[in-house]
Amino acid sequence: MVNAVNSAASVANPTAATPLGTSSAADQQDRFMKLLVAQMKNQDPLNPMDNAQMTSQIAQINTVSGIEKLNTTVENLLASFNAMQAQSATQLPGRTVLVAGNSLALSGGMGRGGVDLSTAADAVKVDILDATGAVVQSLNLGKSPAGPRSFAWDGVRSDGAAAADGVYRIRVTATAGSQPVTATALAAVKVQSVSQTGSGVNLDLGTAGTAAYSDIKSFL
Repeated sequence: MVNAVNSAASVANPTAATPLGTSSAADQQDRFMKLLVAQMKNQDPLNPMDNAQMTSQIAQINTVSGIEKLNTTVENLLASFNAMQAQSATQLPGRTVLVAGNSLALSGGMGRGGVDLSTAADAVKVDILDATGAVVQSLNLGKSPAGPRSFAWDGVRSDGAAAADGVYRIRVTATAGSQPVTATALAAVKVQSVSQTGSGVNLDLGTAGTAAYSDIKSFL
């Protein structure tokens, strides 16, 4: 009987007896309950088990079981999200999206781009520059909320002449009162194709390179 008591006592704490990673939470819980019952049956009547210790052991095994269930739930949610993202991405080829970039393509007297603001701004200004770095037009977008927004340029230069079709560069500045606001220039590019990789959905943006699905700031 002494041996039974010693054996049960030596494994009263399952986290010390068996590494948690070697079996499932259900197996550990079953093993724990069997050992706990054996320990209670063979305890010394004159020196019974401490209730606080027993409660602590039960709480530990319940925590392990809860964490395993939470991990399974998160994995299932992530798998569902990836599947939905992949399904949504199949509709993207041919669509124009806004991603981080400072290029603006002018074609047929029309060019589009965007800005992404970290916070709301009282004034947002977009300078359009040619290949030499000279400003050919400035667009005042006025007040803008935080987040991405698009803009259009009709191809008219600041001197009133029509700008030639081609690729220009945009520079964005924004302020809230007298304080600058972090502003990121966004390029309008067309999605050529999409592909599913181990890390998620990738977009082929043609001459603009590739981007992850999560890099899309807005759709046009």
